[in-house]
Amino acid sequence: MGRVEVAAGDVESPAKGVAVASYPQNHQPMQMQPQFVGRPWTTGLFDCHLDQTNAVMTAFLPCVTFGQTAEVLDAGEMSCPLGSFVYMLMMPAVCSQWIMGSKYRTKLRNRYGLVEAPYSDVVSHLLCSCCALCQEFRELKARGLDPALGWNGIVAEQQYGTQPPPVQAMSK
Repeated sequence: MGRVEVAAGDVESPAKGVAVASYPQNHQPMQMQPQFVGRPWTTGLFDCHLDQTNAVMTAFLPCVTFGQTAEVLDAGEMSCPLGSFVYMLMMPAVCSQWIMGSKYRTKLRNRYGLVEAPYSDVVSHLLCSCCALCQEFRELKARGLDPALGWNGIVAEQQYGTQPPPVQAMSK
């Protein structure tokens, strides 16, 4: 009574008679497929020297780099000054700026399918926030979204290229 029929090659759980594992008919264990974990970043976490202007700016004013990155990731919803102000307010409050930084790092990673490496987003911003901010800035720049231009500058650049917009004149 209550016995469950098990297909050939299945392993029974001795207690309940429910199949817990299955092997192919030739009784060879299946090979595991590697799981997709993400694409690599275009630069490493500690490659700040690749953009020295941004590295110096971030060393002295990390809130500005965060604001620029946040503006691009939010497609202009959060302005650079507002993002900078929020980050700056969180800095003296028990150094809690890593919360905002890791949130936006996760947003960037998810948007471009990047791997969470070499450390988790929280650890990157908790232990080396300036390096993490610089890496995020460089990643956006490498993808053609220069955070230093701001969202409106990026949109204008995509619309008109590197050429200035056509001259406009009023007719009489």
